[in-house]
Amino acid sequence: MPFQQGSARARQRTVLLVGIVVLLAALVLAVVLASVLTHESQEASPQMLKWKDRGTTKNLQEVILGRCYNYVMSRYPELGDKDCLKIWESLKHAFIYKNPCNITSEDYQPLMELASHPIPCNKSLFWSKTGDLVHRYTKSNQNFLTLEDTLLGYMADRVSWCGDPSAPGINYESCPKRSECESNPGSVFWKMASKMFAEAACGVVQVMLNGSVEAGAFRNNSIFGSIEIFNLNPNKVSAVHIWLMHDIGGPQSESCSGHSIKRLKSILEERNFKITCEDNYRPVQLLQCVHNPDHTDCRFCTN
Repeated sequence: MPFQQGSARARQRTVLLVGIVVLLAALVLAVVLASVLTHESQEASPQMLKWKDRGTTKNLQEVILGRCYNYVMSRYPELGDKDCLKIWESLKHAFIYKNPCNITSEDYQPLMELASHPIPCNKSLFWSKTGDLVHRYTKSNQNFLTLEDTLLGYMADRVSWCGDPSAPGINYESCPKRSECESNPGSVFWKMASKMFAEAACGVVQVMLNGSVEAGAFRNNSIFGSIEIFNLNPNKVSAVHIWLMHDIGGPQSESCSGHSIKRLKSILEERNFKITCEDNYRPVQLLQCVHNPDHTDCRFCTN
């Protein structure tokens, strides 16, 4: 009997030891698997942050502050009460350490309020597919302002920024394009700024479109076609003047009687705006010909 009891206790100890060994092995395996998965996740995360657009502009703070001070101290000193440092801080807090595909209008609201300023009546100039030409024109003719000639647009023009949830909170390598995610920092910013610019317009407003674009001068999915046109206030805006410009030497794909311009006129008429349209508005065409004086399209300049 004592021998049998001893054998039973030995078997129990053996089973217990085997169980402990199995448990320890399972724990070791779990730790190894967790380590491998974490390592793979760490290796994969940089790949997830590689977007298709350019990254945050280097020295972004200095660029924004420099442009802000230049705008309010030199270009428009009547806006000298603007706090450029607060404006920079509000921009930074709108995107830093945030998922660049999850930006909201609320993120930018403090910035919009800090940087907004009145737009004189009859000076608002909207545009689509005429970026270089329209800004050459506003530089030579101070009677008109595009969005990029306002404080918000001037600071952000041709500048890029986006955040990253991990340190340092800013992605300098790449930022998402609109095709990758619509709620990215750049898209949300320009939509809000464009909406505010349109809401501020009063009197006669101008819009410069490109009649050499094969797909049509007016596009419903453009910033002008999807946001600005619907935020013009019929109680403040008396008329909309369309300048349909053709590239020097380029195709004349559409005139003021073209299909997309008719669609634009229809939208404006439904919102009770008075409309005029002019093909190749002469003051702008003269500016085009300054850069192409010998082109046959510019012969009218010698008449």
